[in-house]
Amino acid sequence: MHSIFLKYFDEVARHRSIRKASTLLNVSSTSVNRKILSVERQLGVSLFDRTPEGVDLTSIGAILLEHCRKTLHDYERTRILIDDMRDLRTGHINIATIDSVAYGILPQALQQFSKTYPDISISITTAQPDEVMRAVAGGAADVGVTFLIDIHPDIRVNSEKSAPFGVILRPDHPLAERNSVTLDDIQHYRLVRTIDARGRNSIIDQMVSNLASPLSTHVFTNTLFIAKQMILENQGIGIYTKIGFSREIEEQQLKFIPLLHEGLIDMKIGTLVSATSGINPAKSFVCDIVNRLIREMRLDS
Repeated sequence: MHSIFLKYFDEVARHRSIRKASTLLNVSSTSVNRKILSVERQLGVSLFDRTPEGVDLTSIGAILLEHCRKTLHDYERTRILIDDMRDLRTGHINIATIDSVAYGILPQALQQFSKTYPDISISITTAQPDEVMRAVAGGAADVGVTFLIDIHPDIRVNSEKSAPFGVILRPDHPLAERNSVTLDDIQHYRLVRTIDARGRNSIIDQMVSNLASPLSTHVFTNTLFIAKQMILENQGIGIYTKIGFSREIEEQQLKFIPLLHEGLIDMKIGTLVSATSGINPAKSFVCDIVNRLIREMRLDS
C-alpha cells in the first residue's frame, strides 16, 4: 500500500462517495476508482459495497481504514518533526550532569549532536545528583543526567539504566581478583572520594549511614580526573560506577569490582527533562544520543 492509495481510500471512506473524494483530491473519479479496484484485486477482497447512492465500507474495509488512518497520522507527525528539526538552526541548551557523565559520555555525545545542530550552543554544568535534579525541575537546565534518587515531582525521566556502584582499583590491588566485595572488605583501605564526602552527605554516605565506623578517606576531590589519577597512582581505591572509568577498565589499567550493598548495587542513572514544559527536537536529540551511549556501556559487570 502506498501513500496515494491511503489518501484515496481515506477520503472515499470519509465521504462515502468516489465522486466527492475525487473532487476534494483534485483527481478524476476514474483514477480513484481504478486505484481502489487494483488494491481489491491484490487483496482478493472487497473494501467497499457499491450502491447507486455511493459506497459503504465492508467489514474488511473498516479494518483497513483503521490501519490507513493510523499510518497517515504517524506520517504527518513524523513530517512535522522533520520540519522542526530542519528549521531549528540556532539556540542554546543547558545540560546539568554528574562529573562522571561529563567526563565519560558527553564529549562523544556533543560531537554527534554538533553534526546535526552545528549552530546551537551548549552549556555543561557538573553538580551533585540532587543539584542536577533541582536544576532541571527549576528550569535552570534543559536536560539532566544523574542518578535516579528521590525523583522530583516536576521531573520526567526520559530514559534509565542500571548503573551499580563498585570499587575501582588497580589490577595489582589485593582485592583485584575478587568477584565482588562488601563494605567490610574495604573498610581498612584508603579511599579516594568526592568532596561532598567530607560532610558525609554523599550518595555513598547516605546509603551506608548505619555503618559502625566511617569509611577511611585519603583524598577528597571535586573532579573525577584527580580521583582517577590518584587511583592509578595507588593512592587509594574509589567507589564509583564504571562511567568515567570505562576506557581505563577496557585497557586493563583499572578494574571494577561490584560492591554488594543494598542501594549502591541497585543504583540507576537516567536522563531527565522537565515534566511541565515541552521538549523540542534539539533537546530530544541530546537525550537520544546520551541514552544510546549509556545503553551501549556495560555498567553491571
